[in-house]
Amino acid sequence: MSGHSDGTSRAPGATLPAVTEGDEAANECDGGTPTGAQHTAAPDDAPGPAPGTAPAPLRVSPHGYRAAFEAARLPMAVLGRDGLVTAANPAFGELLGKDPHALVTASAADLTDLGGDPHIWTAYRDVLAGRSDRLRCTRRLKHPEGHSLWAEVSVEPLPGGDRVLLSVTDVSDRHDLQARLRHLQMHDPVTRLPNRALFFERLAAALESATYDRGGTGRIGLCYLDLDGFKAVNDTLGHRVGDRLLGAVAQRLTRCGEHPSGRAGRGGQLVARLGGDEFALLVEDSTGTEQLADLAQSVLDALQRPFDLAGQRLSVSASIGVVERAAAGTTATGLMQAADTTLYWAKADGKARWTLFDPERNAHRMTRQALSSTLRPAVDRGEFTLEYQPLVGLGDGRAQGVEALVRWRHPQFGTLPPNRFIGLAEENGAIVELGRWVLERACHQARAWQLARPEEPPLFVSVNVAVRQVWDSDLVADVARILAETGLAPELLQLELTESAVMGSAGRPLQALQALSDMGVRIAIDDFGTGYSNLAYLSRLPVSVLKLDGSFVRGFRSEEHPNPADETIVEALVALAHRLGLTVTAECVENAEQAARLRRIGCDTGQGWLYSRPLPADRVPALLAGTPETPEEENRD
Repeated sequence: MSGHSDGTSRAPGATLPAVTEGDEAANECDGGTPTGAQHTAAPDDAPGPAPGTAPAPLRVSPHGYRAAFEAARLPMAVLGRDGLVTAANPAFGELLGKDPHALVTASAADLTDLGGDPHIWTAYRDVLAGRSDRLRCTRRLKHPEGHSLWAEVSVEPLPGGDRVLLSVTDVSDRHDLQARLRHLQMHDPVTRLPNRALFFERLAAALESATYDRGGTGRIGLCYLDLDGFKAVNDTLGHRVGDRLLGAVAQRLTRCGEHPSGRAGRGGQLVARLGGDEFALLVEDSTGTEQLADLAQSVLDALQRPFDLAGQRLSVSASIGVVERAAAGTTATGLMQAADTTLYWAKADGKARWTLFDPERNAHRMTRQALSSTLRPAVDRGEFTLEYQPLVGLGDGRAQGVEALVRWRHPQFGTLPPNRFIGLAEENGAIVELGRWVLERACHQARAWQLARPEEPPLFVSVNVAVRQVWDSDLVADVARILAETGLAPELLQLELTESAVMGSAGRPLQALQALSDMGVRIAIDDFGTGYSNLAYLSRLPVSVLKLDGSFVRGFRSEEHPNPADETIVEALVALAHRLGLTVTAECVENAEQAARLRRIGCDTGQGWLYSRPLPADRVPALLAGTPETPEEENRD
């Protein structure tokens, strides 16, 4: 067994006393028992400790510490609390390409780039000041000969309190392997472009760094594109051809990003594949919407040229959503939502185009979404109400019936007319529940008026019905139940369906209409003359009323300036309806001249502001009693 410790290697991170050139006293003063030291100064034949007694403490000479420090293959340096090197071993000098003695009094932070990152610098100062026990970080070091390496730098206090040990491990091979693995992880294998993960990483970093005080524009831009009809390429030519097409598209997009327009900002442009046939071009420090518009147009122009792919000549187009805005206050999620919305607009507007984000259009879309999501709960909360507009006989001027018009008293947007939410209700299916509520309420009200005026001819009530109500519910059973519950006679209920819905009816819808007609319920075609006017089919439908679209009546001019064409059309339609045994109601009657001409033509009833605006149920009796109503433009239906 060796009687001295010279040449003993230390594990990385083991404690080491301060070592100064030619200062053995300092070595003794700063010395301590190193962690894991296994050697003693006793000779081989020395007797061991007596049984039951503690072993003698292990001792290593200062010369042993210095020899281990000098011979260690791990680059190390001892620093003072001021961060200056007091000793450096040869391995440390070799790492930096300098004589280790020349490194004494040099700043360790400068030698190992610890001041290049604010967070690392703060942590380093904490170790020097005794506020932290250890720092470990990875830095890129520059060798005087020109090459660089990646190093793991550790800094930790030594026993005694006035020195710290800095050690450096070359991790270049490990870092290069990690970089290759990260590249594979962050890039799309088909196009070799950055993938979705890297795109969002770069986007978040761009938003964080895009500030005015760093010399940039403080703005960010995004072109979000989708290939039109790419699925057809995969379905007809196969995924191999589809992948080749994606690769060719990626090359052209990359060229567009490398050669931007003359308005290019100072920031870079990242081209990424987000998945499927979706790509994004991110512009950091953009200069305005003109730059993004030019970039989007260059992409469209580049993709318009046909692609030659192994004998396959393909032509594709793209739809592009363009967003450009100040980075301050913008989040990655918000930017992508705006881009996705704008891409949808480009698709809806006809494809093969770019569309710029419009805040007003987006606000309208958001309002639609808010209304659509709250339609069903609004029925349960009782937010809907009905107003009624009279249907007046043109011959005697008496109200024969009323049309029930639904209104939504929205807590945020105020009172909304049907055109703001009926289409949404039809899209999401809420029309079934809403339509059933309207039917029940209108029939109850019509019966209440009838009971309140037993000496007067009863009013019929007309209710609009969407074709989806016929498909998605048992409308015949609902009507039968409601009539039975309210006691309203079937002939006092009129159901209105649009012309396009009725004229194309077949199968279940036609059977339902026939069953309702057989029950005695009136069936009316609403907005007649604007849709699918198959007049031959009209004779085979169980219809009893035609409601002429208001555009015909609005086309009437004054008696001094008549429009013969509109009057001729209306006259022909009225004559046709009467020959088929139908009655005719004219909508949007607004003045006495229009009413007189409709009466002369032979139209049966009129509806419009000449007679009354839509009224709440409690004001209809006053109208029937002859109290005049003054139309209010803001409540016009």
